[in-house]
Amino acid sequence: MLLSSKHSRPRYTGLHGSSDALALAQLAETKIPLVVIAANALEAQRLKDEIPFFAPNLRVHLLPDWETLPYDHFSPHQDLVSERLATLHHIRSNASDVVIVPITTALYPLPPVEHLAAYTFFLKRNEKLNLAQLREQLTFAGYNHVQQVLTPGEYCVRGGIIDLFAMGSLLPYRIDLFDDEIESIATFDVDTQRTLYPVPEIRLLPAREFPMDEKGQATFRQNFRDRFEGDPSKSRIYKDVSKGIAPAGIEYYLPLFFNKTATIFDYLPKTATLCLHQDVDGAIANFAKDTAARYNLLRGDPQHPLLEVKELFLDGEQFFIRVKEFARVDILQNQAPSNSPLSAGEPSSSPDKGRLGGVDVDAKNATCCPTTSIPNIAVDRRAETPTHAFQNFLQNFNGRTLLLADSLGRREIISGYLKEYGLIPAVCENYAAFLAGKEKFMLATALVEGNLVRGRIDRAIHVVVEVPLVIPIATEGSA
Repeated sequence: MLLSSKHSRPRYTGLHGSSDALALAQLAETKIPLVVIAANALEAQRLKDEIPFFAPNLRVHLLPDWETLPYDHFSPHQDLVSERLATLHHIRSNASDVVIVPITTALYPLPPVEHLAAYTFFLKRNEKLNLAQLREQLTFAGYNHVQQVLTPGEYCVRGGIIDLFAMGSLLPYRIDLFDDEIESIATFDVDTQRTLYPVPEIRLLPAREFPMDEKGQATFRQNFRDRFEGDPSKSRIYKDVSKGIAPAGIEYYLPLFFNKTATIFDYLPKTATLCLHQDVDGAIANFAKDTAARYNLLRGDPQHPLLEVKELFLDGEQFFIRVKEFARVDILQNQAPSNSPLSAGEPSSSPDKGRLGGVDVDAKNATCCPTTSIPNIAVDRRAETPTHAFQNFLQNFNGRTLLLADSLGRREIISGYLKEYGLIPAVCENYAAFLAGKEKFMLATALVEGNLVRGRIDRAIHVVVEVPLVIPIATEGSA
């Protein structure tokens, strides 16, 4: 196991390439749920893609960012809102083993836990269904009635057929009614409108992270008048919400819809383990600086009065106070040379420092994991043997090698190219098959971005390599 420390609050460094995904996959086998707070959205997405490669049985979910800048005048895409609500539901129903959250997302407000529970309901086959009541429920939950269902949060009623795209679902559903009874429920393709496969029930999450029913509108209006001075009728935001319209950018007024908002920490069970991934503290400082700059730039518009930064986002102090409520593991950003020959669990003697939680962290106080970066093994097309660097690596490396391609087609191209130079890898399906195999050189398919050399405590050393070889692909007209 890569993450092994005697410290009461473990800190790790020396995780190169995708070894952090491997380490987190191993940790999640014993620490469920594991909540990884990443320093940025790109790292969060990478971990979400890579962890299932090392542990396909883990239920990994990402709580995505809104992908809008603070105080923007447009709303996040419905697919993002759908994924966010689905992830929050998975957390509350203990249906997630690993939750990955970008730090900026962790600083944003969330609807109270009670809101998600109040507007979530199920439709099951053979149940009685009051169509008028269903329309009312869907309207209160924020769903839009349309002529044709295309995106999450929409529904359409045509006689005894109901098309419904539930939030958190990858496909829309078609409900067939026999009088007032649900006769069948099936998914269908948006483009062809053809039925795909039947399902026994549908879980309906709210279509938005805030309520737009009469109670929600009344709460918004009251909080708006209490918060902002002047005539509220001059604000387009106020007028639209009063008419039941959700204007673009309304997400940045979310606290006005509730007496009290929540954060990601309110959704987590007390048994959760937090992992702060890389420079979270620096990311918080940068976010605070950028958000304050945007607030000062945009706050003068009377049509869009802004909530202050402290009313809308957590600051660094508030964030780390909430972090203290949970067990914690830190993965520090690598600053030491990648080829340091350290063994498992050996403290680093490098004077380099990282920063976490506002404190300088000497590398010697952290446990250095036994991984190093892959050397330069790229194909040199001008050389007599273009793959000589990779061949030398295989010959000199005292362990097993797994080469990863990003698609099945790419795998076949790489396999054929390597065979031309006497390298014949054994094909395996996944990482588990590689561990179970004995061949020294194997080839598989996976979307793994980084590359690493890993030494295990039992000295059975093996390597995982992403495709840094840059295998040339023949094109029309090429020599």
